[in-house]
Parts: sequence; structure tokens; C-alpha cells
Amino acid sequence: MNSSRNDFDAVEVIVAKRDGHRLSDEQIDWVIDAYTRGAVAEEQMSALTMAILLNGMDRAEIARWTAAMIASGERMSFSHLSRPTSDKHSTGGVGDKITLPLAPLVAVFDVAVPQLSGRGLGHTGGTLDKLESIPGWRAALSNDEMMRQLEDVGAVICQAGSGLAPADRKLYALRDVTGTVEAIPLIASSIMSKKIAEGTGSLVLDVKVGSGAFMKDIDRATELARTMVELGTDAGVHTVALLTDMEVPLGLTAGNALEVRESVEVLAGGGPADVVELTIALAREMLDAAGRPDADPAAALADGRAMDRWRAMIEAQGGDADADLPVARETEQVLAEADGVLTTLDAYAVGVAAWRLGAGRARKEDPVQAGAGVEIHARPGDAVRKGQPLLTLHTDTPERFERARQALAGGVVVGTAADVTDRPLVIDRIGA
Repeated sequence: MNSSRNDFDAVEVIVAKRDGHRLSDEQIDWVIDAYTRGAVAEEQMSALTMAILLNGMDRAEIARWTAAMIASGERMSFSHLSRPTSDKHSTGGVGDKITLPLAPLVAVFDVAVPQLSGRGLGHTGGTLDKLESIPGWRAALSNDEMMRQLEDVGAVICQAGSGLAPADRKLYALRDVTGTVEAIPLIASSIMSKKIAEGTGSLVLDVKVGSGAFMKDIDRATELARTMVELGTDAGVHTVALLTDMEVPLGLTAGNALEVRESVEVLAGGGPADVVELTIALAREMLDAAGRPDADPAAALADGRAMDRWRAMIEAQGGDADADLPVARETEQVLAEADGVLTTLDAYAVGVAAWRLGAGRARKEDPVQAGAGVEIHARPGDAVRKGQPLLTLHTDTPERFERARQALAGGVVVGTAADVTDRPLVIDRIGA
């Protein structure tokens, strides 16, 4: 596989990484470009990604790999906006609806928030799926529409255009079917190539750790967070990461319309304490990075300013902020089997149950049920009585209840107060 431009050979690049050598800038530039153009075969890139998984990459290699992925497509710029930009990315979890209240909250303080978001796959929910449960709301905006909304409203949540880092789209699909999803250099460059290409001035990363997260292990999550912060910093983007707990679902809902309803409660000054805590923690980081260190996001939630911005954001994208949200046709409760204290509410088990009820998808093209999901009535540490509802399962298709209950087996445990593990929501902070 020779290239007249650089005279590289895909096999040479594979062998170099297989044998533990660092790839040169020229090798990386060539292989990403050639793969995007179809000049490097899928099986060759599969071998290279496995070699990267097994042998790793150093900081300079990962930075160059990320830059090459950015160079495969277009770059956006927000420099003409009248206000600074700040963005947030979460590595995904169960009940993670934080983007919904966070984007309008930060926008209150004259900071533009361009949230280019995705759809859910597997047990983690997608921001666009949640918002699409609002009647009329649309995810697809042109660049002009997005820029206008950022100037007029200050916040936009929409799908990323296909022009950003097209190499990543090809590589992501390949990693999924070759057992190389877990490679930290490839995860970090996948996330950061899109975020850097998007052109935000500052970025706050919410790296989840725990059973419901992509990273179950604190050391691996820390390594991923540090790698992404380094990539952002090296690219000139002010980048900070918070490591946050995902042993237990965030809030009291997992499922699209259920999570929108809960987000609106937070914007109305209420909502579950953990959702409020994380929304405010991330807002403070975003505002600080954007040069607004004295802003008080808690006050903007309490006094209705964030809610006003939410309504403007939804309506700008065709949504009806006052419309009734979809409700599932069928519900079934999961009851406590004994008196005691709820000791375990496993995020992964709840996420899989919500997925099986119809809130998530196994393949990108699968439809989702807007009203499906899991409503949570007790949190770890709460005293419960036998027969008390712990969860309510929601779906339009009742034949799904049995498999959802199977997913929850062992994930909802009633014991004694001594068995409860108290974990902080924000575990660590990495960055300047």
C-alpha cells in the first residue's frame, strides 16, 4: 500500500506499533488520511488499532493522531461571536441528563454554549434522544442556524455535522467490532478530535467512573481524564476534567421523557440533590474557564433565569416548551422484598433495564420509545419497608417487563445501614 506522497506502507506502520515503537508524525498523518480515503484497508487499520491497544501511545503520538483526525474534516470557529464559548462533554452514564439544565444555566452569564451531542447506544442515554421527546424539537441545525442561536439565545444543543473529524466516524465503527474500544489513546482522540474541531474556547470534561460508566476503574478513568486534558491543553483549548461517580444512577429517572421532566424540575429550582450538585459544579468550571469566576449559577437556577433560557433554547429549535411530554402506556413496580435499608442501586443494572424497556438502542438505526425508562423511588441509604415501591418501570410494550426485571436482579439490594457505601459525587479534578 504505497503512497506517492510519503512512500509509506500500511504494513510498516502496523509492524512499528506492534513491536512497541512510537509512530512518527509523518506515519500518523499518512495512515489517518489514507484510511479516511479508503487507501488503507479495514483489516489493516484493525491490526493497527489492536497494536495501539496493546502497546499504547505517548503524549506526542496521541496529540498528533488527534490532530490528523481533526485535519480529516472541517473546523468550526466561534471567534465572531460577541461572547466567549465554553463546552462540556460527558463520557456517558445512566440518568445523566446534566447537559439539559447546564447549557441554559451557563448561557445566563453571557457565555455561549455549543453542545454538539449524540444519541444513546446500549445502556447509556443520548442527549438528543431525550430532547427529541419534546414535541416539535429538532436536532439537525445548519451551521448558520447554530451560530444565530448562539448569538441570540446563548445555548444550543444539536447534532454534530458530518464534516467534523470524519476519520473518527470510520474509526469508531471499526473499534466497535474489533474489540479495541477500550484503548485510552483511541477513546481520548475520538472525543477530543470532535471537541477541538468544534472550535470551543474552553472545555469541561465529566469523566464518569463506576458500574454504569464506560470506565469502571478509578485508575483507568483518571488516565483517560488526564490524557484528554493534555490533548485539549496541547491544542490551545482551556481544558479541565471532573471525575464523577457513576455507581448509582444520576437523579431519580433513566429514560428520555422522564429525564426531560426531571431536568425541568431542576431548572424550576427543585429536582434531585445530586443532579443539582453536579450541574452547579460543572457550571462553575465552565464559567471560570470562560472568564466569569464571580458568576453564581445556584442563584440563576433558583430565580428562574436558567428556566427562561431553557424555554428560549427549546423554542428556537421548534420545540414546544409547554407541551405534555410522552408517557409510556404501561407501568410496573419493583417492590422491596424486606424491611431494611437500600444498600445497592447499581447504575449498570438500571441502565440495562431502561434500555430493555425501550429507552435505548442496540444498533444506531434502532428507534427509541420516548416514554420508556425507570423511575427511582429510593436511593442507597434510604430506609424501606417490605412491599414499598423502589422503582417504577415504564414501557409501551409490556412484554419487555420480564427482561428488564432480569437486568435488575442483584442490582437492587436491601440490607442494613452498615452495608451502605458513602461515595462523593465529584471524586477528583484534573487540570489547571
